Amino acid sequence: MSGQSLLVPGKLSPTRQVPASIPRPEYVGKPGPAPYTGSEVQDAETVEKMRIASRIAARAMDEAAKAVAPGVTTDELDRIAHEYMVDHQAYPSDLGYRGFPKSLCTSVNEVICHGIPDSTELRDGDIVNLDVTAFIHGVHGDCNATYLVGDVDEESRLLVERTRESLARAIKVVRPGRQINVIGRVIESYAKRFGYGVVRDFTGHGINTSFHSGLIIPHYDDPRATTLMRPGMTFTIEPMLTLGTHTWDQWDDGWTVVTKDRKRTAQFEHTLVVTADGAEVLTLP
Repeated sequence: MSGQSLLVPGKLSPTRQVPASIPRPEYVGKPGPAPYTGSEVQDAETVEKMRIASRIAARAMDEAAKAVAPGVTTDELDRIAHEYMVDHQAYPSDLGYRGFPKSLCTSVNEVICHGIPDSTELRDGDIVNLDVTAFIHGVHGDCNATYLVGDVDEESRLLVERTRESLARAIKVVRPGRQINVIGRVIESYAKRFGYGVVRDFTGHGINTSFHSGLIIPHYDDPRATTLMRPGMTFTIEPMLTLGTHTWDQWDDGWTVVTKDRKRTAQFEHTLVVTADGAEVLTLP
């Protein structure tokens, strides 16, 4: 694995502004979101709105990813995604969620998830995950992907490729009538072939008018995940695979989660809806 030094916190830029004309999620300005009490199954109108939100999120992520290169700050990636969403009349769902200060998450190398964009400059050989969620027409669309920065070592490159493949395999097993735990079973089985850790404490989730509805999608074979998938259910699958342990530490910022052994980790995510015979991925650009 690359001999890069471990990540340290950088300096935060001022909070980016969103025009008052763009509707906010209900949790903005509050300590946390209101509990979701609706159904995990969405009607056709809600799913269509989620297609719009998801497409904006995916395109914002793509725009930011174009700038990924050595010397670029994670704050610059935040600026690009923020401006794309705002220009398309969407609110960046991350901004103000439980006090999160930025418009996307940027998780570099050993950061599993929830990295805060700041003055940190990407280095040749890094890997960086961009996690983008857009809110428009009262619904959210959530996606993420891990990108290579410059010349990346083979071990890290394979981790990224195989994490992407684990998501693709998981999506293929989504079917009405199957238990949610089939998703994690497929991911864990594939990851074990390469000796990767599978993060357990951070999961996929139900998503709709709520950013996180309460439905949990484990990425390992969890016998408790017996909820049956039904047509119209909307949720994310977002496996996090590691080169070492699945256990983690958290920085003092209350957000940034890193592998306990500080080995590298990768993640990919899509928002999808269960269809009559499988799944439709909503977060395609």
